[in-house]
Amino acid sequence: MKQIGSILLKGLVTILPIGLTVYFVYWLGITTESLLSKPIKFVVGTNYWPGMGLVTGFVILFLVGLAVNAFVVRRVLGLGEDLLLRVPVVKTVYSAIRDMTRLVNTDKKKGDLDRVVTLDYGPGKLIGFVTQEHANTLGIGGGDDLVAVYLPMSYQIGGYTLYVSRSKVHETDLSVEQAMRIVLTGGVRGK
Repeated sequence: MKQIGSILLKGLVTILPIGLTVYFVYWLGITTESLLSKPIKFVVGTNYWPGMGLVTGFVILFLVGLAVNAFVVRRVLGLGEDLLLRVPVVKTVYSAIRDMTRLVNTDKKKGDLDRVVTLDYGPGKLIGFVTQEHANTLGIGGGDDLVAVYLPMSYQIGGYTLYVSRSKVHETDLSVEQAMRIVLTGGVRGK
């Protein structure tokens, strides 16, 4: 009986990530199609084909990505962000989502997580991300020797920002994506 349970658990562990990924992609496609199909049908009438909503979604994302490079669009987005950051509950949600999307941002700017380091902790090491090279710019003092390092917890249920001496920070060869995968899964690796 114990062997059957073990086999069932192995099957679940194998199928669950694949099934959830396929379902998420399916849900995203269906949602995009249903949201954009009505406006497209209004414009093109009976010439609508299934899938046009999904294609339109990709085109819109591409155009927005291009437009963000324009000064006027960046200025308008900045004003909109300033408004969002004034609303109490919206500010918290928006800031958290914005900060998480910066992890996958391809246009790295100063302050983005682009340097993976380790810190000694007891008998082991912690993986962290340098968020500020000079923590004194945050107004906490400490001179140029302090570095701000964010230490996320497994499964992204929280994290800590430590301000440590530059000498305590050890460089790694990990990319941000590799390090986040290790941290978010608690070090569990697939094949």
